[in-house]
Amino acid sequence: MNNIAITGHSGFVGQNLLAYLKGGSNCLLLNRKDLENPNFESADIVIHLAGKAHDLKKVSNAQEYYDVNFELTKKLYDAFLHSDAKKFIFISSVKAAADSVNGILTEDIVPEPKTDYGKSKLLAEQYIQNQPLPAGKSYLILRPCMIHGPGNKGNLNLLYQFVKKGIPYPLAGFGNKRSFLSVGNLCFVIKELIEPNDIASGIYQVADDEPLSTNEVVSILSASINKTPKLWKISTTLIRTIAKFGDKFHLPLTTERLTKLTESYIVSNQKIKKAIGKNLPSNSREGLEITAASFAQR
Repeated sequence: MNNIAITGHSGFVGQNLLAYLKGGSNCLLLNRKDLENPNFESADIVIHLAGKAHDLKKVSNAQEYYDVNFELTKKLYDAFLHSDAKKFIFISSVKAAADSVNGILTEDIVPEPKTDYGKSKLLAEQYIQNQPLPAGKSYLILRPCMIHGPGNKGNLNLLYQFVKKGIPYPLAGFGNKRSFLSVGNLCFVIKELIEPNDIASGIYQVADDEPLSTNEVVSILSASINKTPKLWKISTTLIRTIAKFGDKFHLPLTTERLTKLTESYIVSNQKIKKAIGKNLPSNSREGLEITAASFAQR
């Protein structure tokens, strides 16, 4: 049985991962005090989940991203290198690569993050990659896309609340596609990585197989509470004109916000699937149905 040191165990992914690994591994849970002077001598594997999440409200102090996502990761990785632990799994983000995507995002892209969140994650990735790696050790940097599942409090939950209240989705005329990642699939990937294997150190994107349009997501959320989806296909030209007025008069809908709501962001998962040699247990729709069911139970 592996001894696995886990940071960020109280977070959304951490709680789901602990439930997923229950009984199969000996999990060593690191608290904030442990992170001040990390010691991995009793660990075989380190899973670093702790981090400062992307602040959609834009109220965070920029330096916090670098202190937590970069400096803390640097400290933990240094401790790993000087320990007997063999494998370091770092949960980064696709935002370390790009904030917007033309076509399909792969690991071959030259990273160009625009936000402090993405930049801090990229700095951590680069630090890990640039350190000499002792024989017998490996690192695995995972770049998940938008993660969802039971306990999730992000944008999907907000969209679900609109659906529940019967508010129509007014941007149905935009044909965007986005990749999602169910937390169950992420836990499956992590579990496969902690098993004995010869997977090469490097960066691996993690996403469900099929990207979905926002219209499809609204339909799935609606079906979870037996509602007919309300999709308004208002002229995209009209919506863009309204957004331009929003830019000028500081209205809720601006060009920037409209782009974020309607852009496509498709992430390839082929590299990680080839590495583990297995298919993901859930498809995109099944994962969202599980998440929607969890919303309905709250």
